[in-house]
Amino acid sequence: MWRTGRDEMNPIYKHDITVTADMVDGNGHVNNVAYIQWMQDAAVHHAQVSGCTQVSLSLGATWVVRTHHVEYLRPAFAGDTITVLTWVANFRRVGSLRKYKIIRAGDEAVVAQAETDWVFVDAKCGRPGRSPTKSRRRCRLSAKKWSHNFFSRLCPTIRRYYIPPSPRPHPAASSS
Repeated sequence: MWRTGRDEMNPIYKHDITVTADMVDGNGHVNNVAYIQWMQDAAVHHAQVSGCTQVSLSLGATWVVRTHHVEYLRPAFAGDTITVLTWVANFRRVGSLRKYKIIRAGDEAVVAQAETDWVFVDAKCGRPGRSPTKSRRRCRLSAKKWSHNFFSRLCPTIRRYYIPPSPRPHPAASSS
């Protein structure tokens, strides 16, 4: 993680993990639950080092997961070194979308890509609240600014691992 002179969060956070035997399931590869844990750990560490956690706590609030979406592309195995790249893709009124690329360091294969939809909530009552401007500034990113084209110029690492998102059917299209 690097910081700019303006004390802003680096848009891309790198979190390394070594796969242990307890992460492997009966199929001989990393269990899907381990990927979710890696995503959570990377997001929490990123928020802590950027100051987002401190801002949220000072306001009596926290971020909670609404949804996870993970696309598993290749298996990972015990002994593999895994790199989780994560960044905030957008901020909305009460939420934020965080994306992930999970890479096996040995052969630089993208083993999964994922996203988590986070909701900003009041820590006492558990109700969603508007994410504060201060938190948004600390974790500032706009989807337009960090489009794939900009990412490619900014960070060759992301370009190298970029996989176009899988098209998801629109909910209205699936109703018959």
